[in-house]
Amino acid sequence: MKRIMDFIWPLVGLAAVVWSIDLLYRKLKAEAGADPAVRALLDHGSLWENVKTIASVIAGKIVEIPPHAYLMCALSTLVAYGALAWYDRIALIHLKKQKGISWFYIATCSFVTYALSHNIGASVFSGGMVRYRAYTAKGLSAADVAILVALCSFTFAFGTVLLLGLVLVGEPQILRPLASLSPWFAVNETAAQLAGAGLLAFCLLYTLGSWLHFKPVSFGHFEIVYPRLPIVLRQYLAAPLELMGAAGIIYFALPEGSPHFFIVLGAFLMSFSAGLLSQVPGGVGVMEAVFLAIMPTVPAPAVVAALLVWRLFYLILPLIFALPVVLLFERSQLARAAAPIQPNPPV
Repeated sequence: MKRIMDFIWPLVGLAAVVWSIDLLYRKLKAEAGADPAVRALLDHGSLWENVKTIASVIAGKIVEIPPHAYLMCALSTLVAYGALAWYDRIALIHLKKQKGISWFYIATCSFVTYALSHNIGASVFSGGMVRYRAYTAKGLSAADVAILVALCSFTFAFGTVLLLGLVLVGEPQILRPLASLSPWFAVNETAAQLAGAGLLAFCLLYTLGSWLHFKPVSFGHFEIVYPRLPIVLRQYLAAPLELMGAAGIIYFALPEGSPHFFIVLGAFLMSFSAGLLSQVPGGVGVMEAVFLAIMPTVPAPAVVAALLVWRLFYLILPLIFALPVVLLFERSQLARAAAPIQPNPPV
């Protein structure tokens, strides 16, 4: 069964990508065709010519984004990656391993981890490898790193559940347009608010468990300690901050008159989560499909342009800066391993 599932899940992810790209192409073609001159080109062009025509329309939307919006996108990126570094710091405090590891080291490790995992996909695996190399060099064991990775992943999931619960309670109509993508979203506003309340109740139960000091769970010599209240309170701050920073990149890149931030945040939470579940690097196609469904009043080329700006700031530029850091770190580790062992001085 496991071997069968190993083949099925990649096929499901591939099918989701193909479907999303087809939906995206048809939506962009329809929106770009609102201009009669562009419509004439699309009606008589081949598939490749139509893709180039649509790309030129999107490029025009990117050029229309004002400079101050790009500045706000850059600041939002710094907020997001700063909060991601806080994820690692929180996990180290939980493990009581934060002493001797500077904030700069943590921030660099976190930055490289997420820059790689966001682009490569399989974030637990790729992020785990980077953290293993970095934190074992600081004295952490493999078990410590495994707990650190798990807690960082849970912090992200916790923030998603918390903010999505708030979005569904405050903006329950956000699910209605998604019915065009799947009948699972064809729910009324009351049901959406109840779902949001259920997500918030989960957050409260998690906090209650911390307040009541639930006992550790042991698996042989391996022990999982329930996060204590100071850790949980930090998660309440760090996780929403990271997600709102990432969503802010898209919000500031959208044109004037677009939906308010809460709607953009909800669209980001659902689309980014869907992209992670599909294991598609960068959520290509999946994010566009969700955003276009939730924000039908915004021209599709403008939505795609905003998501391209998000990928530039949140994915591509961090990856460009992260690769030299990885090379320098591995070079220093090789130099340390190759250094001759100094004999102990005679007594």
